Amino acid sequence: MTTPHSIEVLLVEDDPGDELITREAFEDNKIKNRLHVVRDGLEALDFVYRRGAHTEAPRPDLILLDLNLPKYDGRQVLEQIKGDPELRAIPIVVLTTSSAEEDILRSYKLFANAYVTKPVDLDRFLAVIRQIDEFFVTVVRLPGQARTPGQAN
Repeated sequence: MTTPHSIEVLLVEDDPGDELITREAFEDNKIKNRLHVVRDGLEALDFVYRRGAHTEAPRPDLILLDLNLPKYDGRQVLEQIKGDPELRAIPIVVLTTSSAEEDILRSYKLFANAYVTKPVDLDRFLAVIRQIDEFFVTVVRLPGQARTPGQAN
């Protein structure tokens, strides 16, 4: 088993309560990843394109994306990022309250890497964040995170 390494996670979330729960999940799970938060679709695009207030932003290794956002909604953000050859390799997990089949289907058609419906129960929400983290940090290899077994980054 490889040693977990830290990654840059971009949370695109306009609900302060969901942002707080996600931050708590990272802290409770002793997640070493660096969590960056933007609150609307336009700011998400500014972050990934390093524009405006985000010129020094790191390239995210993982994006947790809500669908229902102001300015640009999550579908537009997903379409823009996955349509850009420089950014499309960044895994995007749609993390939203919607369980509508059309949202699920459209997200996958726009090349979301996963679609997760936010649980309303706090303990389940914390568990979901932990599982996402464990999967993307200890199970899969992310672009730019190549390492040999047993080597920590």
